Amino acid sequence: MLDVVDYLGFKVLNRDYKAARTDFLAGSVLTISPNSYGITTKNQALKRALKRPGILVLDGVYFGLGYFLRTGRTIHKNQGPHIFYQELEIQKSKHGRVFFLGATESTLRTIEIRMAQDYPEISVGTYSPPFKDRLSDEDNEVIRERIQAFNPAVIFVGMTCPKQEIWVDENIEDYPGKILMAVGGVFDWFAGNYSELHPLWWRLRLAWLGRMIQRPEILKRNMPNILLYVRDMLKG
Repeated sequence: MLDVVDYLGFKVLNRDYKAARTDFLAGSVLTISPNSYGITTKNQALKRALKRPGILVLDGVYFGLGYFLRTGRTIHKNQGPHIFYQELEIQKSKHGRVFFLGATESTLRTIEIRMAQDYPEISVGTYSPPFKDRLSDEDNEVIRERIQAFNPAVIFVGMTCPKQEIWVDENIEDYPGKILMAVGGVFDWFAGNYSELHPLWWRLRLAWLGRMIQRPEILKRNMPNILLYVRDMLKG
């Protein structure tokens, strides 16, 4: 059984992801942040996705801030980039197969090149789905055919929040025995579209600040949702 903390109605993994994977062989791996929490207050489909059975980890430490203020205890830090690289190490040891679903063709080509250089032990498949708010049944059938033909152990989904989490929740039954991990912006960092943050940012728990310096538009876009989280964090 997974070691989780129930905070604001969401069950968040409270142990190292790689250790949790020894007992978790298939299902969804999603992340939660102040921004995605704020979206759940307005988007029931995302709320269902983040509450579904599977692994839910912190995307940054700040979703767990309110839990610390209330209890004096922390939630284990598992962040999107960290679990992505941990999963790659798992698949490297197994000579596994992974599939990148999302992003542009050029980004996926760059990912393929980097994977061949850094993880030659892993076989890689990719597909860039249509860029629209909701994929059609026909779109999902093409995706299903591509993934089933490649037969990966892990499907990395990078369609941005909340589209990627909702897609995983609605389509996971079509991929039994596989890990579906929604990692969003990790695709761009891994491909080098944006510089990866220096490890010091993560150690100081200031990755959010590093991201804002890289892409200040993110703060403007996400601030209304973050404020909804702060409102609920301060309640009770």
